[in-house]
Amino acid sequence: MERLGTGIGWRPEIADAVERMPGLDWVEAVAENVCPDHLPASLRRLRERGVTVVPHGVSLGLGGGERPDEGRLKALAERAQALGSPLVTEHIAFVRAGGPLTASDRIEAGHLLPVPRTRDALDVLCENIRIAQDALPVPLAVENIAALLAWPGEELTEGQFLYELADRTGVGLLIDVANLHTNHVNQGEDPAEALSELPLEALAYVHVAGGFERDGVWHDSHAHPVPRPVLDILADLASRVAPPGVLLERDENFPAPEVLKGELDAIAEAVERGHAAGERGHAAGTGRSRGTATATRIATTVRTGTATVPGPRSGCSAPDAASASAAASAAGSGSEPVRQRLALAQTALLSALVAGTPAPEGFDRARLGVQARALASKRAGVVAKVAPELPVILGDGYRSAFLAYAQRHPMRGGYRLDAMAFAESLLLAGRPEDPAARRKLHHWWRERSGPAPRSRRPAVRVARAARRMLLRGAGRASHTEHASSAM
Repeated sequence: MERLGTGIGWRPEIADAVERMPGLDWVEAVAENVCPDHLPASLRRLRERGVTVVPHGVSLGLGGGERPDEGRLKALAERAQALGSPLVTEHIAFVRAGGPLTASDRIEAGHLLPVPRTRDALDVLCENIRIAQDALPVPLAVENIAALLAWPGEELTEGQFLYELADRTGVGLLIDVANLHTNHVNQGEDPAEALSELPLEALAYVHVAGGFERDGVWHDSHAHPVPRPVLDILADLASRVAPPGVLLERDENFPAPEVLKGELDAIAEAVERGHAAGERGHAAGTGRSRGTATATRIATTVRTGTATVPGPRSGCSAPDAASASAAASAAGSGSEPVRQRLALAQTALLSALVAGTPAPEGFDRARLGVQARALASKRAGVVAKVAPELPVILGDGYRSAFLAYAQRHPMRGGYRLDAMAFAESLLLAGRPEDPAARRKLHHWWRERSGPAPRSRRPAVRVARAARRMLLRGAGRASHTEHASSAM
């Protein structure tokens, strides 16, 4: 993998600070927030200075039951070309469910959700990654994610799952050490064991980020300082392999530039500390595994069924030789029955999280509740960013109104469509109660709703006509009430 060095996540809020940061080798930009035809001036200046820019995707959903969307792949490829990037990255996660495979409406998570570490899920993920690799002009690396909950009946540990994935597809690995810490706190998974099982020769680069703990649950917020345990995991990784690149992620609550620089210095110190420990260990003949030998042992264990699958949450044995052979022959086939099973399971989980349906069997209901509240909270926060007028119009009542809306209305498109649907639902319910606020909201909604093509379905035409009447009535009522109060 190409040497990247020390980097930071580029965000518009800290663009000036990033440009002035000394010793910066590269940056990572969220792919979906960059328009290839109109690159931000800050990114253009960084490119002109020779700073590498890597697009980091968040919406492909490579771990979902469906094959990757061609339009999303094309968009990611365009960003890689526009930025002259040496690679692109995405996540081992699913972000939406439903659709044709399940004969149900598609719903969006608005977040990265964990893929079950099963043979079925691995087969589908491998095929999806091969599809993505064929569509992209540069190499792809995929990231392990943080999880608040675990799937029941998992067959592989995280390290084994990632080893198999890299071995079968040749994909690079973006290892987030903060996510390893999250999974340690939330799932009891040992970060050192995960590192010992990884094929570190596939390492593309490393993410480092902060978070916070609440009621025994670690939240990977990207809005808090990097804690010491995360730096210790980074040092452990650096004692095993020299990371091609290390990057600090910060998405909210941006501190002063000197604080960000201090965090980058702490990251560099952890890497140096780990490297020195690794050199001492090798000099003494007690160095830690650097990936390849351990990966070979893990592959033998998983494929031949010669041992019980280790790991605190596995609780099951590795498949026997016959089942391993069958799995190998089916690998990459992405058969529709396998995809459908995965899609149905993910739809059931996501529906429980965002639509209030019953929890699927085997899941920790308390953790489902934590995840559901986290998804709704994030959704409210992102909608407030993409439609900043809504919190202004609704004032202190915005958040409670949106959370109540989210309980009844799963997100079915992007956040901008979500903002429109939220505003429309308030107007149809005759809210907000304040006439002036309702009039402002009505004006905001009408400005952005635009014309819609006529439907050939009579029921749809009737529903749209009724909706227009209600909204016009709301607007007239607002005007009348405002005029009366002014007299």
